[in-house]
Amino acid sequence: MKPVRLAILGLGTVGGGVLELLQINAAEIKRRTGREIQITHVGTRRPRPDLNLDTSIKQSEDLLNIARQDDVDVVIEVMGGIHPAKEVLLEAIKHGKHIVTANKALLAEHGNELFKAADDNNVQIAYEAAVAGGIPIIKVIREGLAANRIDWLAGIINGTGNFILTEMREKGRPFADVLKEAQELGYAEADPTFDVEGIDAAHKLAMLASIAFGMPLQFSKVYTEGISKITAQDVKYAEEFGYRIKHLGIARRAETGIELRVHPTLIPEEQLLANVNGVKNAVLVQSNAVGPTLYYGAGAGAGPTASAVVADIIDIVRDISYTEDGAGTIPHFAFEDLTDLPILSREDMTTGHYIRVNAEDETGVLADITTILSRAGISIDAIMQQTRLKDLIPIVILTDPIKESVMDDALAQIQALPAIHGEIVRIRLESLES
Repeated sequence: MKPVRLAILGLGTVGGGVLELLQINAAEIKRRTGREIQITHVGTRRPRPDLNLDTSIKQSEDLLNIARQDDVDVVIEVMGGIHPAKEVLLEAIKHGKHIVTANKALLAEHGNELFKAADDNNVQIAYEAAVAGGIPIIKVIREGLAANRIDWLAGIINGTGNFILTEMREKGRPFADVLKEAQELGYAEADPTFDVEGIDAAHKLAMLASIAFGMPLQFSKVYTEGISKITAQDVKYAEEFGYRIKHLGIARRAETGIELRVHPTLIPEEQLLANVNGVKNAVLVQSNAVGPTLYYGAGAGAGPTASAVVADIIDIVRDISYTEDGAGTIPHFAFEDLTDLPILSREDMTTGHYIRVNAEDETGVLADITTILSRAGISIDAIMQQTRLKDLIPIVILTDPIKESVMDDALAQIQALPAIHGEIVRIRLESLES
């Protein structure tokens, strides 16, 4: 059989890693696919002489032109960003090219359009590398758990945020100090907004939820909250209650729809997900036949991401070889018919809460707070008065799960008490038990 011909668009960290892995493991890949894989084109603005590209590989800045070439079967998009990536991939699809991409922002925001174009043109879009780097979580949900109904999933799916929270917990360091170190180490960008405010995790969660529940991508409906307001004080108090704070993406079936939310979350310290530290990622999936399963590993970096990209290439090469049209055997969302289940608003979601208020040291304040919570039907699981800070006493309360709109009203009443100073701190709490 003739070789399958690739065009790699982008020769940055990931693109260089893909090229290197294809070369190092060429014999193993050929043995697993039954045919040779040949790189015919590279799209890059900055030549990479350190990669020692074969002279037969054509290099160009004209990405649209590469997408139209007859000697390209599969386009590998690892340049990132939404434009021009979207336009280039749509052009490649129109010309019958299969796609492998690591671009979570593009897929989360425009995936419905891209997947429809791929279906219309009988080609595949493979995107394992777009979520959790080297962890094959897409394949797990689409294939390994295909016999199961997924009830919920929860994941640490941004390594930068996890590194920051780990350092804050282990060393008592303030957020700003750890963020600066993360930038110096290359874990965080100069503008860290996507990572620390949860946008990156929301992109990934939208994709995981679509695969798990068989619904269109709906990134705009993911409730998103970052970690920039988390203090070392709250990390310490959470530990005193036996919890750790993690920045989680959570997708859950509820009676009336689907919860999609990214936010700091207290989880019990003995649970496996609470012990995923540093820049590592992990996804916990609860399904009805298997029960809870955890997937852990490197969520970013040249090697892990290149591993996922090349695995997708191998899958496509196999489908080209063994199916009549090469369009693949699994639908993009792992479902033939998509559900129209609604995405719940934040106010309709239900979760437990960690609440911290700074109150004047006077009689009756705690009673006023607990009375407000009781009248709202909010059950208190634990309560603790902390050591006085200056002229105020921090009061920390853990609650049982309650509808968010009910908690909103109760917190507004507590905030209005004359003895309460500063903004109330509110962090969601999940037990993550089956």
